[in-house]
Amino acid sequence: MKQIDRLRSLGLFDARVPRYTSYPTAPVFSPEVGAAEQARALTALDPEEPVSIYMHIPFCERLCWFCACRTQGTKTLSPVESYIGTLEQELALLKDTLPEGLRMGRMHWGGGTPTILPPHLIHRLARAVRTVIPPTEDHEFSVEIDPTMVDRAKIAALAEEGMNRASIGIQDFDPKVQEAIGRIQPFDVTKACVDDLRAAGIHSLNADLVYGLPHQDLARLNDTITKVLELAPDRLAIFGYAHVPWVSKRQQLIDGDALPKEVERYDLASLAAQRFMDAGFDAIGIDHFARPGDTLAEAARSGHLRRNFQGYTDDICPTLIGLGASSISRLPTGYVQNAPATGAYVQRIESGTLAGSRGHVMTEDDLLRARVIEMLMCDFRLDRPALRQMFGDASRILDPLIAQVATRFRDYVDLAEDHLAISPKGRPLTRIIASRFDAHAPDGARYSQAS
Repeated sequence: MKQIDRLRSLGLFDARVPRYTSYPTAPVFSPEVGAAEQARALTALDPEEPVSIYMHIPFCERLCWFCACRTQGTKTLSPVESYIGTLEQELALLKDTLPEGLRMGRMHWGGGTPTILPPHLIHRLARAVRTVIPPTEDHEFSVEIDPTMVDRAKIAALAEEGMNRASIGIQDFDPKVQEAIGRIQPFDVTKACVDDLRAAGIHSLNADLVYGLPHQDLARLNDTITKVLELAPDRLAIFGYAHVPWVSKRQQLIDGDALPKEVERYDLASLAAQRFMDAGFDAIGIDHFARPGDTLAEAARSGHLRRNFQGYTDDICPTLIGLGASSISRLPTGYVQNAPATGAYVQRIESGTLAGSRGHVMTEDDLLRARVIEMLMCDFRLDRPALRQMFGDASRILDPLIAQVATRFRDYVDLAEDHLAISPKGRPLTRIIASRFDAHAPDGARYSQAS
């Protein structure tokens, strides 16, 4: 049986499974876990352990049709400035909750479009965060950059506030593809943005692409990759487009008939991976790439690669505090998500309470399975001795699951006494294999396709 046919028989082109940027995944979260648990967990943090901060800016001047993030459109700065005021109120609540002496090892601004903020709001927000949670000496501050919504003044403000890594959204440079997803972004505009970032001293650059977009084919994607490589990023990520119009209503504007079919998506992903590796990038997990000297590649080689809501990371901070509407905090006890709708988030903060509206408290079984899934997603390997050291003897849980995976995916995994490893040819099946260790199956949850 040919490779494609075998992958098809194992569900690669039909299965819909989580991306496992968390475990359990967000559909498992319950409203029974909210602000009270959020406050308890934050109060109990160890001030000797730095935390990561995620700041969600949910505003865009244009709403790209392919995007399924929690965002809202605006043509004026009035709601943006009001939202910054609410973030300051949330930070004040955090100050009264967090233990004294806590410091920030990482901060990431995402959205939405963080670069919708003008310089004075960039300064205001960055300083508000530092006042509550001062940074460590080696902290990393990264920001998602929309090249069409940034200028030298904004870049200068971000650099002045300590931004040392920029993540540039590209998706695809082909005009027909851009028109089909509602995101017009010429290459020369992106190139000018990269040049301005480097001139400002921001030399660590990440570029995000998407495969599986309408009208995308091998020739168009190949041309996009050639242009991206001209920008000489340090890291690359290429995500499979998730067509979920039942979640994101704006995706109804996308012509489903123009989307590449399953095998075409697989070929697009394969082309991109090969081009990036041929250009000297190391493959990181299922969809990231990094230059060998980049800290992400070093983390992958040393076994310290981790996975969170931004994808693959070398962030070793055990706690992630999410700020803003819809942000998810990863706390020692589990997960808590702020109210997703901006209005509901604002209402909670203005009432004087933290904004957590749903979450999940981790059990010992959850912690074990979360680490197993993260191992598979990051290292393509389930390391039994490491798991035994962390959780004791978990053979009663793991043995039957490992046996099922070894039987079902026998041509694509290597089973030994101390490990289960996914072979290179089996890596397209990683999410499906990881899902075999998932104990949660929430009613009505609909995930993106595995390919």
